[in-house]
Formats: sequence, structure tokens, C-alpha cells
Amino acid sequence: MKPGFPGTGEGERKTPSGKEPPVNHHQPPIADHGLIGDLQTAALVSTGGAIDWFCCPRFDSPSVFGALLDPRGGHCRIRPVREPYTSRQFYFPGTAVLITRFMTRLGTGEVIDFMRPVTGGRTDGGHRLIRLVRCVRGTVEFAMEVVPRFDYARSPHTTAVTEDGVLFHSEDSALTLHAVREPGDPPPVHAHVIEGGVYGSVILKTGQARGFALESDGGEPRAIRVAEIERTFDDTVRFWRDWLNQSTYRGRWREMVDRSAITLKLLTYAPTGAMVAAPTTSLPEQIGGERNWDYRYAWVRDASLSVSSLLALGFTDEAVAFARWLRERHLSGDGRLKIMYRVDGASDLLEESLAHWSGYRGSVPVRIGNSAADQLQLDVYGELLDTVYQADRRGAEIGHDGWKALTDLLDWLAANWDQPDDGIWETREGKADFTYGRLMSWVAFDRGVRLATAHGLPCALDSWRDERDRVYDQIWEHGWSSLKQAFVQRYGSVSLDASLLRMADVGFITPHDPSWLATLAGIENELVTDSLVYRYDPDASPDGLRGDEGTFSLCTFGYVTALARAGYPEKARLVFEKMLTYANHVGLYAEEIGPNGEQLGNFPQAFTHLGLIDAALTLDRAIG
Repeated sequence: MKPGFPGTGEGERKTPSGKEPPVNHHQPPIADHGLIGDLQTAALVSTGGAIDWFCCPRFDSPSVFGALLDPRGGHCRIRPVREPYTSRQFYFPGTAVLITRFMTRLGTGEVIDFMRPVTGGRTDGGHRLIRLVRCVRGTVEFAMEVVPRFDYARSPHTTAVTEDGVLFHSEDSALTLHAVREPGDPPPVHAHVIEGGVYGSVILKTGQARGFALESDGGEPRAIRVAEIERTFDDTVRFWRDWLNQSTYRGRWREMVDRSAITLKLLTYAPTGAMVAAPTTSLPEQIGGERNWDYRYAWVRDASLSVSSLLALGFTDEAVAFARWLRERHLSGDGRLKIMYRVDGASDLLEESLAHWSGYRGSVPVRIGNSAADQLQLDVYGELLDTVYQADRRGAEIGHDGWKALTDLLDWLAANWDQPDDGIWETREGKADFTYGRLMSWVAFDRGVRLATAHGLPCALDSWRDERDRVYDQIWEHGWSSLKQAFVQRYGSVSLDASLLRMADVGFITPHDPSWLATLAGIENELVTDSLVYRYDPDASPDGLRGDEGTFSLCTFGYVTALARAGYPEKARLVFEKMLTYANHVGLYAEEIGPNGEQLGNFPQAFTHLGLIDAALTLDRAIG
């Protein structure tokens, strides 16, 4: 079509849910994506110019574009009409603005994707995803496809086309496409509607820019001038650079650390301060396997560790907001914390499968919700208290209500820590006496004692000290295996677990203690392969699931930290540098890495990026 996508004039079409015109849309590698977001939701953009994962209006809302998990799941794609072409993708420096460049025989064009940050307590409409298309050399004809499929392709919608855009409307939600055009553009042509999706093309010459904005408010389409989009671009760039300028990190790996920090910020739900573990669901830990989970929720553990990593870089606002969110969870709970919540604090995470979706490259089931929400995982109290302790050391003071909530949690833990739990890895094999859960219970009591002592705060201090010492003695008695000469995954076993790489990091044991060095050597011998680290050996430690998984990237970065603390900085640096080679083209990581180097699991993963930050900080100190 001529400039002014989309439309063929006014009209309306209705599509049955899940039906799709014939298109050639394959599922690209997980790592072939960049991430954009507005601090309430996020979208994945492939190197081929396709948005094939987008949930709206929140991270944990149903998908609008879900082709990453099923070709019928909906997509929004912009690419050159004529092949062959090559594409390259990068972030505008210091921001979350993603640029995909296309090189063709006749010219070079680019698609600039970003979302306007929605900060503060706003949860109303106005979630705007902008796709600005430019020709920077020669002439490029772009094909544009906007094919929404609401509610995981379960809800039919109508498509109303006007001269200024399109309104896609389903029973419970809507999406408005506003055309980006200039005065004097002729009426749009060569656009057509097929099964509720809009397809068209635009020819651009050097210096021309067009495109569209997708908005979740369901308002009437309107024409948007390029100048307005450019102002929004400038505002978005300014937001990200102002935020990133708060970082105090000046070490050797600043580019990767900055990118990881921005990624953690992108996983933050600004209205409440919650942080999701990943913006996706059901990306597999093994291609074709069943280890496919929904990570679009706020784990107390993952969020606490993410906030702690941001604190170490000098960011404090996230810690304050997260603490407020947790205090509200405590007030609305039964005295203990659940391990995860929705971003608004709700705990209804009923797990179900989308039987009508084929999954990423045939990996089923596709799950929404997460039944692990009802598990008992004792370690979350340690991660939380350690983060509060780190925040306190950096000047984020604890108010009366916050301290009351913490004392209630620690009093609950004092009465409940000595029991089997489900463990950090959320296995489906049943409860056990996991050493890591006991380790982090020790951390919780230790940090509580330190905070109370430093500030003279009221609490059951003698009880906390007694429980701390009981946990310590129990770990040495039952968590240490004289046969294995190492700390083991669970009491009475001889299985190793990479979660225990944190033992010296949290101060339970000195990093040069012979027992710790022996444990580190054991983990290296049994769980490390070419510097990459498995969480545990599922053959030695059954987890109730079929199939295998890749190496766990958080554990690899944890291995770097442990080596650096133990006095092996050069070895740690080599492992770290090798791990950096597994990042994708824009510095993002999924949860795991497969045998062929392919990224596996939900993407991008907060665990991995916080691990990178912690490893870089520790390694800088060890080397410098």
C-alpha cells in the first residue's frame, strides 16, 4: 500500500477464534528476540521483525500475540516484501528501545520498537506499543501484518477498519491500531482483512518514516504524525538513560551489566513494585519435553534477589516499592508468605493447559497458571531478609509497619523451619529436608538478629538467636555428608545441588574453609560441564518429571561468584567470559542452555541476569 497503513476504507470483519489464513510463520529460536516493555507488560520482537509474544495489559494477562507458542496464536510482523534480505537487531544505546535493521538489494530500512513507560500507580489504559518504520537508504517496500488472537486465541474478535487505523475488539479486551502518517498522504490501498487480521504494505524512500502504534485502550483509531512518535521516542530514551544513570557500576563489564539491569527493570510491574520471573510461559527446558512452566508471576525469591542485585548497583527505588508490595502481601495473608503471586498481589494461580496450542516446537503442555504457588519453600524467607538487610545498609530505612511484618514472618519461621519443604527448584516429587531451605532459614534469622541489634528494634531476639544456632548445627550434622565429603542437596542423600553454591556468599561458611572447598570441588566434578552448571542430577535426585533439562544459567554465574570468593579469580574470569558468549545478539539470556548452546526455558530470565550482575561485581573485586 501507499504510506498510511492500514485500511481499505471503513468496514468490519469478524473472525472465529483460532482460525488463521495461510501464512509462512515459523517459530524462531528463543534467543532470536529482543525485549521491549512499559513496566507493566512486555513484548518479544524477533530478528525477523515479528512480535510473536505480547500479553496485555499486564505481564500475567492473556496473550494478544502468541505465535511463539503456536502459529495460530497471533502475531504482528513487519519485514521487507522482497527477498533476499538480511536483518540485524540492536538496542538504542542505554535504553530498552529495540531497532531491527533490514538490508535489501535496493535499500536499507529499520523498524524501531518501543513502549512508552507507564510508571507510578497508573493501571488504566494507554499501554502503547510503537512500531516506527524508516527507510535509511534507497527504497524498501515493507509488508505489515497485524493478526491479534485474544485470550490465547480462545476469544473471537471483530475488526473495524477506518482511514486512520483499525479497532480489534473481543468480548473482554480490545486493541487499537493508530496509523502513523503525514499530511497529504493519499488514502491507503493494498491493505486487506483476512480472518480478522490486517495485511498490507508500504513503500518508503530514503528519509521517509511511517508505521503504527498499538494501544490497549480500545479507543477510536486516529492518525498520528511522525513528529509525535519522535517526541515519544525522545521521552522514552530520556526515561531509560535517566534511570540507568543512577547506576554506580564502573567495572570491566559495564555494557553487559547495564543490559542486565535494564532487563530486570523491564520485568518490574511499576504500579505495585512486583517483579516477574520472566515475561513468558511454557518455553521449554527441553525441546519437545514437558518441563514448560508459566513464569509471568512475582516469586518472592526471584524478586528479592533481583532487588538485591539492583541495590548493589545503586538503585534503591525498586527496593522500597518491592518492600511495600511484600508488606501488603503479609497483611492480606495468614502469617506466612506464599512463594509467588500475581503482579497485583492476588494468589489465584490455578494451573491449566491450553490444549488447542501446539507449544514451542511441539513442546507441550502449554501451561498458564502455576500450581507450585501452594508449595512450601522455606528459603524465600532468607532471600527476603537478606535483601531487606542489604537495603538497610544502603540507607533504605525500615519503618514501623515494615518491621512488624518482618517480625511476624520470623516468628512464623521460628515455629516452622524444621520440617520438609518442596525446595528451591519446585520439584513435583514431594517434600524433603532440603539443605538449601535450611541454609536460607539460617540467613533469615541471622539478618533479623543483625537488623534488630543495629537499630534496637523490638523482637523475640533470644528466640531468633536460638533458632539461628539450631539451624546452623543441624546443617552441619545432617547437611554435610562424610561419605561424599560435601554438603548435599537433602538430608540423608549423597546428591549435590548447585543452589548450595551460595553457602559462602551468604556467610554461612568462610570461602576458604576446607569443607566448603571440598563441596565446591564436588559440584565441579559432578554438575559442571565445560564451565556450564546443572542444577542437580535428576537421575540421582528424582524430581517427578520426565525428560532432561539444560544447564542452569543462574548456577553458572553462581559458580563464577563462588570461585572468585574461594581465591580462584582467573578461573572464575574464564568461566564468566565463556558464559558471556552464550548471550544472544542483544545481551539477553533465557533460563537454561542446551547441549548445542541453544537457549532454553522462559526468556529473558530474571534469575540469569541477576546472577550476571552479582558475578561481575564479585569478579571485579577479586581481580581488582
